[in-house]
Amino acid sequence: MPSKEQILEALKGVKFPGLSRDIVSFGFVHDVGVEGGNVSFTVRFQTENQNAAAQISRDAEAAVRTVPGVENVRMNVDVGSRQAAGPQGGHPAEQILSGVKYKIAVASGKGGVGKSTVSTNLALALRGLGYTVGMLDADIYGPSQQMMLGLHGRPQIDESDEKIIPMENHGVKTMSLGLITDPDTPVIWRGPMVMKALDQFLSDVKWGVLDFMIIDLPPGTGDAQLTLTQKVPLSGAVVVTTPQDVALIDARKGLAMFRKVNVPVLGIIENMSYFICRHCGEREEIFGHGGGRRTAELLGVPFLGEIPIDPKVVVGGDSGEPIVILDPTSAAAQAFRQLAVTVAQQVESGTAGHTHAVGEPAHAH
Repeated sequence: MPSKEQILEALKGVKFPGLSRDIVSFGFVHDVGVEGGNVSFTVRFQTENQNAAAQISRDAEAAVRTVPGVENVRMNVDVGSRQAAGPQGGHPAEQILSGVKYKIAVASGKGGVGKSTVSTNLALALRGLGYTVGMLDADIYGPSQQMMLGLHGRPQIDESDEKIIPMENHGVKTMSLGLITDPDTPVIWRGPMVMKALDQFLSDVKWGVLDFMIIDLPPGTGDAQLTLTQKVPLSGAVVVTTPQDVALIDARKGLAMFRKVNVPVLGIIENMSYFICRHCGEREEIFGHGGGRRTAELLGVPFLGEIPIDPKVVVGGDSGEPIVILDPTSAAAQAFRQLAVTVAQQVESGTAGHTHAVGEPAHAH
């Protein structure tokens, strides 16, 4: 006769489509019952993607049927809309960030590609276009926006409603775990704690009315990505990569994740694309060339442009004056401004996530 532990162990092999963790560790499996060879359980989660629900149903039943002694499987899949309520009885999704018109996630399949740098400069470039902008640093394990945006001190609490007041510099409202934790203490949290922290950033921060919120995601596919895609109707996602083949493989994983959770992919931006020698003016493609554009064309998403390597990008990020502020006439700053224009045009025209046929030229600048 199978045991409840065996059933749960089998279900740990069922991943949420596009993400790296299983449905048991995400807390989606409830009410497991075993009577002889009859097994029953409920899988409960929120998504707008009915294909994901169907895949989980198939995979979960197949997994349980591999347990010796299982004869009948009765499974209840309870799929709610993220527009109706957040997971585990959280805040209604229509109330979360209700004053923010467009929510843009910036993601990467791997670390070290400059995702936070792109997030910061995109936010500042949008601000430079006249939009009101917020920055949510969702990189719980490696928050950096407090340094990149030159923020110091701790955020205040509004005593009237006990909500956190985001800090502001360069005209961008910002919330980051780095503003409320010791910078020398590593964040070692399990999935549910990450979800709780992000839930607080979404629901308990006084963001007010904004045109754009840029959400700097941690690298990879996991808890933060699931929390946000389940709780917030994202307007679109920008995937950051570098020209190297290994980075592009990971970029494909990020694109696949967003598609599976029904988030429009605005396109791929290639960071650290090339270097202009300050002495001879020669363009050097240190990490290769054209990989981002080829990947975008192969996967049918827009290519959002190339960001050159510029030492001032590092200097600006460390000093709290990103390149868009520090050297607005530089090639890197101009590339970030063009990225901002393209992102704004996509979401305001309703063409976010529009794909083209493989082989058709991608939208580029």
